[in-house]
Amino acid sequence: MSGGAIVAGVGVYFVLFRPALLPEDLRYMGVQASVISGAMPGLGRWLPKVFAVLGGYIIATAILTCFVAATSMRRRVPGTLVAIAASGIASIGPMIAVNFAIASDFRWVLLGLPVPWIVATVLYWREGINFSKEGI
Repeated sequence: MSGGAIVAGVGVYFVLFRPALLPEDLRYMGVQASVISGAMPGLGRWLPKVFAVLGGYIIATAILTCFVAATSMRRRVPGTLVAIAASGIASIGPMIAVNFAIASDFRWVLLGLPVPWIVATVLYWREGINFSKEGI
């Protein structure tokens, strides 16, 4: 559940607080904010809408993560291990990789996001091994 809560926090940041362009965005693109606003005056109004949609998807992922943790993981529903591992890799993995690729100021903080997800996945897997041994 803590992994889901962390992901929800990221989603809320994108919906409510993420500015259109961060200093690292400008650094990566090698351009001044004034140049962008002069060339694309509507970008500053458009990007927050894009981030709101993205944040909504991030929050949806968090809700589903918490639901799976509270239901499918507890009941050991077949396929749960694959689903939680794949969803972690597909959601958090690219975000971390891209933030390292662009030398984001947040890259090291983001590296900590998957820790609860990884721990939960490993513990779930190990519990399954013990569960199988007990069932023999």
